[in-house]
Amino acid sequence: MSHDVLGELRAGAEDFLLLIISSPSGAGKTTLCNRLRAEFPALAFSVSHTTRTPRSNETDGREYHFVDVGTFRRLVSEGAFAEWAEVHGNYYGTSFAEIERAREANASGILFDIDYQGARQIRAKVPEAVAVFILPPSMDELERRLRGRATDDEPTVQKRLSKAQKEIENYALFDYLVVNDDLDRAYDRLRSVLLAESARRARKALLAEGLLRHGRVSIP
Repeated sequence: MSHDVLGELRAGAEDFLLLIISSPSGAGKTTLCNRLRAEFPALAFSVSHTTRTPRSNETDGREYHFVDVGTFRRLVSEGAFAEWAEVHGNYYGTSFAEIERAREANASGILFDIDYQGARQIRAKVPEAVAVFILPPSMDELERRLRGRATDDEPTVQKRLSKAQKEIENYALFDYLVVNDDLDRAYDRLRSVLLAESARRARKALLAEGLLRHGRVSIP
């Protein structure tokens, strides 16, 4: 199934948008993705698998498919993932089934909320995917946001801050960099990326050619 899905993605990349959004933990990626999904419901959301423990406000099948390590490793061995990685001591992965589900539902595209390792893997398989990286305005502000969430203990906060440097070093993997200095302003920038990419000539070329074929006026 994985090869079939990848082949369909490459063949239909002109009219099916693969939108990757990544960021260091605490930069506001999830909030921005939620706003984008609310405004553009035709854009499907890829629910990743993870082995981490659900937070109090998370529901299995909505934010993530929460599985144990054994189940995750079995899925890896079965070739079920388009991408997967270990992040902060937990495994995360995007299944081919999520992408297939979006295409079968005639979605305009699919949104991936994944880290830079997953972005690299998907871009390697489907270079036409569009990738956006959310940056914090400063490392001090990133630390303030992480501590303000009050969901992680001190060792976890330090681990996330250390990891953020490595994540930001990979910014060149991405097509767009959005600085989340102000949430509304950052959302406007992200929204503009989606609208511009949706109107890219390659995505509308088939429509334009169809109009020419069916609407051509004969000239005497």
